[in-house]
Amino acid sequence: MRYDAGSEAARTGTGTAPVRITLLTHSYWPEQSPPQRRWTAMVKEFTRSGWAVDVVTPVAHYPFGRRALPRKMAGRPFRLQKGQFTEKILRVPYLRHGNSRAARLVDQCYSAAFSIPAGMLLRKPDVVIVTAPGLPSLAAGYALARLRKVPLIVEMRDAWPDLARDARLVQGSVKSVVEHVVDFVQHRADLVVTVTEGFADTLRSRGIRNVATVSNGLTLDAIPVLGAPELERPVFEALYLGNHGESQRLDVAIRASALVGDSMHLHMVGHGTQRPALEKLARELKAPVTFHAPLHGDAMMERYASADTCLVSLRDDWKSFETTVPSKTYEVLALGRHVTAMVRGEAARIVADAEAGDIVASDPEAVAALWRGLAADRGRLVRNGDSRQWVKTHAEYEQLSVRYMQLISDLLGKASVTTR
Repeated sequence: MRYDAGSEAARTGTGTAPVRITLLTHSYWPEQSPPQRRWTAMVKEFTRSGWAVDVVTPVAHYPFGRRALPRKMAGRPFRLQKGQFTEKILRVPYLRHGNSRAARLVDQCYSAAFSIPAGMLLRKPDVVIVTAPGLPSLAAGYALARLRKVPLIVEMRDAWPDLARDARLVQGSVKSVVEHVVDFVQHRADLVVTVTEGFADTLRSRGIRNVATVSNGLTLDAIPVLGAPELERPVFEALYLGNHGESQRLDVAIRASALVGDSMHLHMVGHGTQRPALEKLARELKAPVTFHAPLHGDAMMERYASADTCLVSLRDDWKSFETTVPSKTYEVLALGRHVTAMVRGEAARIVADAEAGDIVASDPEAVAALWRGLAADRGRLVRNGDSRQWVKTHAEYEQLSVRYMQLISDLLGKASVTTR
């Protein structure tokens, strides 16, 4: 059966009353983050269809580890806050922290522990959804669903626990505590939702019984169509916008820009644990790179409009990234900018299917050669609109939300039959 967003079956899930969801997430509006962007879009569509959503999330402190917004916007612990739509937000405490991985993990564990009693304060839901990372939220979601005696949906936005081994967070053959917890919760969830088909197949091969895919995406109406870059321009301009972390291996792009020299300029927008090291590398190489703070809204679109090509990058020596798609990929495709894709696996297939740009090895010489070629033949930068159409067909949040609602409705229908 097809569930349309406005249909009674999708609206009610079981056909009797509107569905109520408790969502556990480590980041939500008014922050700007990958889970915020995904779940703001989902919640908008869910609530438009009459569903009730309660969000349990820390006081807003992403990405700097401290509250940077006015208290009224950031929220207060254990105080209900109105969301952008009809959702209610219940904030939990957090720990101020720096940029280290260990400090972030302690903070996430702290907030996850408070999420369980916070969730018990809310009206009983029909289903608990927990989105990860952060990984400690998985344990909190599992505990809350069992206490409430309702189904649990685990959403894996990254390829955990595989990523833990690739990043050498886990050493040797003995599974870490994190791996055990992730594996335990995944196998006991009523539904596991992934954002890529590849990771869904991986989980099925491990015996996880109910796995579905709802990819990342965007709201296409909010993304303008940019005009083609100028065919005559003295300096070739490349843009990276996103996380500056270990996963992206952005030193390759900086080294490539240094090889090309002053005939190009690379703009790096965002933040992350590797940014200080990347800034140091750029200084040492005298690379034509400018680092920018995170941008949003019109400022971000102006930076996109100025770019000749946009970089999408994941390191190529971590196997888990074969089934990972950077969320910014969809935004670049919708804008119609040429993509310099230092990715492989599923992400590379998307760029190729959308005819969005060039896939290149994660190697400074290879990237530099590509950029020199694009600068010499700027006609290659002009896209034909296929990439935006690909997004409309495969990654528009209105359609993805309907898919998610259908999965939840199916789950609740099965649950109601099972528990009779």
